[in-house]
Amino acid sequence: MADERIRVEIDGAVATMTVARPEKLNAFDIDMLKALAAACDAVEADRAVRVAILTGEGKAFSAGGDIKAWGGMDPAAFGHDWVRFGHRVFERLATLRMPVIAALNGHALGGGLELAAAADIRIAETQVKIGLPETSLGMVPGWSGTQRLALRFGAQIVRRMVLGGEMFTAEEARAEGLVDAVVATGTVVTAARDYAARIAARGPAALEISKLMIASASGEDRGAAVEALGSILVAKTGDLKEGVAAFSEKREARFKGEW
Repeated sequence: MADERIRVEIDGAVATMTVARPEKLNAFDIDMLKALAAACDAVEADRAVRVAILTGEGKAFSAGGDIKAWGGMDPAAFGHDWVRFGHRVFERLATLRMPVIAALNGHALGGGLELAAAADIRIAETQVKIGLPETSLGMVPGWSGTQRLALRFGAQIVRRMVLGGEMFTAEEARAEGLVDAVVATGTVVTAARDYAARIAARGPAALEISKLMIASASGEDRGAAVEALGSILVAKTGDLKEGVAAFSEKREARFKGEW
């Protein structure tokens, strides 16, 4: 049975994924991570979807990982079942073929900020606060807070959040490049939908390939991005069609170098 704490709604070219555990400030447990991965798979599989919105329900975008979910784990389970698994799930979100907009309806802290960072565009409501408070609990960011965030926003701003415990308001986060726009309280989903419509009006193939190219240029997932681009290009050629036909017909391929 699907975990209803991760909801997926598809309206034409726009998919909305909502983290819906408001009583826990949308903090994640293992089952929610699994549900988010399944949601990504469902959105990816719907070829009509050209852009995705990620948001939270209630007062928070996400408070990150639920301490009760990981606090009692032994070191091996914590490292593998929690940190590495969560890392893979967030990587799945970051590498969706379509652009993703994070609509920050509330605070994005710790893993919640790491979740938002996996999106391509971030829009925050004015009351939002952003930070990486893990070191105050004696732990380190584990879902790419020291990796993807440093690549996307710069190492120094990550140092200030992780080492210095600095927390940023939405406007401060915008000035530092952590978010792309700030809107009034209660309006972020509407703003995200407006931005999604702008994206969806563009060529879907160009969007997907541009996202891969930007990821490669920024050092994110470079190997996979290059291979995906090459595979897409080769898949369009007559040579591939001939190769597949020859394999099926058990004969030698007669390549013509057709593009």
